[in-house]
Amino acid sequence: MPVPSLFDIMGPIMIGPSSSHTAGAARLGKMAYKLAGGDIRRVVMYLHGSFAATYRGHGTDKALLAGLLNLNPSDERLRDSFQIAAEKGISYEFIPTDLGENVHPNTVRFVITDSRGETFEIMGSSIGGGQVVVSEIDGMEVNFTGERPIIITAHQDTPGVLSHITTLLFERDINIGDMRVTRSREDKSAHMYIELDSLCGQDLTAAIRCIPGITRVKLLLPIEESDVPGKENP
Repeated sequence: MPVPSLFDIMGPIMIGPSSSHTAGAARLGKMAYKLAGGDIRRVVMYLHGSFAATYRGHGTDKALLAGLLNLNPSDERLRDSFQIAAEKGISYEFIPTDLGENVHPNTVRFVITDSRGETFEIMGSSIGGGQVVVSEIDGMEVNFTGERPIIITAHQDTPGVLSHITTLLFERDINIGDMRVTRSREDKSAHMYIELDSLCGQDLTAAIRCIPGITRVKLLLPIEESDVPGKENP
């Protein structure tokens, strides 16, 4: 049997009462904030399983919203997330629902609307001890834990787009850890998810944005030390 670490025993530094229902929820909200580029005007949160059953009592609702406001799990302002959201003009709604039989009980689906009226969806789960995993982004299956950077694109399903992107990665000596593409025959569009083995900068996303056929690019860097359970805010 492995020897438990201090983190396993003590849990993350957070505003309680539950690492899964508050710390993990706040991290999921913060991931959604980053993937949305921080531009959030409205968000609907569909809560599944125990999230749906106990979100008010365990403060999951406040924690999810705090993350969407770019607050860390240990930030004392987490308790005031409703008021802060109102001051920023962000509207929100929590809807208990059933997201399916094979979904982790601590799961939420965010449907985010930005200032341009565009929508963005992300589904993730709090899997214990403040740890989280994102399982779906805009309908695409992913497995993102915040350990490595990812790039997400929306583009026209035309020849050459993927080749242009992989060439840019090659020129920067960046290796691909995982890559997935989904295509829509109805509107000839596609989405791509690339997990990278090393860090990249905003210059890469700017270069990708210039590729003909690209309609949207998102870059999510690894979770900073201040976001990791057990680490205080700087």
